[in-house]
Amino acid sequence: MASEIVGLSELPCIIRQLSDPDAVIAMVDGNIQRENILPSERAKSYKMRLDAMNKQGKRTDLTYSPMANKLKGKTSSAELAEQLNTSKDQIFRYVRLNELIPQILEMVDNSVIRDKEMLQIAMRPAVELSHIPVEQQKVILDEMLANDNTPSHDQAIQMRKSADEGTLDETMIRSIMQEIKPNQVEQLKIPKEKISKFFPPEASIQLIEETIVKGLEMLRQRERTRSSGAR
Repeated sequence: MASEIVGLSELPCIIRQLSDPDAVIAMVDGNIQRENILPSERAKSYKMRLDAMNKQGKRTDLTYSPMANKLKGKTSSAELAEQLNTSKDQIFRYVRLNELIPQILEMVDNSVIRDKEMLQIAMRPAVELSHIPVEQQKVILDEMLANDNTPSHDQAIQMRKSADEGTLDETMIRSIMQEIKPNQVEQLKIPKEKISKFFPPEASIQLIEETIVKGLEMLRQRERTRSSGAR
């Protein structure tokens, strides 16, 4: 089409005889080389390539679980990891993303796109959610949209464990999602120059924090003593 647009009737090309798996591998390799590729695109590409490699070699040792690390010999996943200069576990994480419902997978992509109008979720918690049945993923999605929030890695692990145990329901999902994340705890910051005169230059942040807390505890105890004496 491009040649027709510029008026070329002939162009140099290479024709190769390829099996279907070989053609898929060639196509995926071309796409993976793109500079900017979304997690969902990489997930689909890795899965297509692994499936093609599996058919190509008629292998029976392909698995999408880190347990493959324990298999003897070089698996298709090991070959792919070697070719892409990454780890098998990373390959498996991307492949697992294919088990997410589309709306959550879009949130994984948004961790790269960073559209402020849309929620985003990191890859590790998304991988944990991919192990949860689709119907329960839909409930999790509703909870995320209702609270304008996504689960942390620890929260996703809790939900996956609960799903494995058969106890994950709407109430459990809501309870886990409403837990306060470490990064949501309000932090009090004091400029170091304001208190540096009370500590030696080599004092660590931990020592400074502990000293301040002890000092406040002593102050409160002294106030209580004074209050008791006044009565």
